[in-house]
Amino acid sequence: MRRQGRLSRVGVEGSGAYGAGLARYLHEQDVEVLEVPRPDRRLRRQRGKSDPIDAEAAARSVLAGNASGAPKLATGAIEAIRMLRVARTGAVKAKTAAANTLIGLLVTAPEPLRSQLRLLSTAKLIDTCLRLRPDLTDLADPVQAAKASLRSVAARARALDQEARTLKGQLDALTTEIAPATSAVFGLGPDTVAALLVTIGDNPDRLRSEAAFAHLCGVAPIPASSGKTNRHRLHRGGDRSGNRALHIAAAVRLRYDQRSRDYAIRRTGQGLSMPEIIRCQKRYLAREVFAALRADYAALGT
Repeated sequence: MRRQGRLSRVGVEGSGAYGAGLARYLHEQDVEVLEVPRPDRRLRRQRGKSDPIDAEAAARSVLAGNASGAPKLATGAIEAIRMLRVARTGAVKAKTAAANTLIGLLVTAPEPLRSQLRLLSTAKLIDTCLRLRPDLTDLADPVQAAKASLRSVAARARALDQEARTLKGQLDALTTEIAPATSAVFGLGPDTVAALLVTIGDNPDRLRSEAAFAHLCGVAPIPASSGKTNRHRLHRGGDRSGNRALHIAAAVRLRYDQRSRDYAIRRTGQGLSMPEIIRCQKRYLAREVFAALRADYAALGT
């Protein structure tokens, strides 16, 4: 690119996925990198798709000012949290799938096994199935095959549960060490703090203000006024993981924080519905969380 002329900035599409390596390399070479949004589908249908067409579209997006956001660097402690969180989430999903498979097998199991196990909770069902002793020399018998299958799936669920617990302990310890101020915010736990850290990334300077953080998390109200009607609607964009973290924290506060409960009562008297009150709480919470995150990032020297 530098052989073609003076290189000022580069637009990269998918800098958080397949373009992550390119974005990191360009940053190491002191080249300004901008996140390019997904190509317009209408234009793609008209012009088709190829690597040169996509490259030209990315360049035009940068020149037009449509690509103005800096991508995450993914080179520090927050990237470590993200990877641990991805691994734990995958283990939890796989464990849930294994538990559902176990229950599904039990539904169609032979009656002696079904009547023995069908009333057990999921945790007790896994423990009981691990103690089954099938006759592996007689797997043509449906009862023995069911025992072998149930024990195999139960062992898988138990291993995944232990893996998820180990990853959770590692993730909680790392999150508390990196973000003590954010972890101290009422209503936030290690998992929600980790989600918010991943939402921002290792370079918080790409967010200019707490309003930008609220917009990133999808809690900034969107104007939806017309004529004499003045109102705002729900923002359905932004990082959904960060939005979910703030929603969980707002729900916890509404249940256990007296100030939040008093606010809800006051706003209910003014005619607001509970979803509208929660949206307001999430916006206020974003401001408080952003201040705590800035303190944590300042301590990290980023």
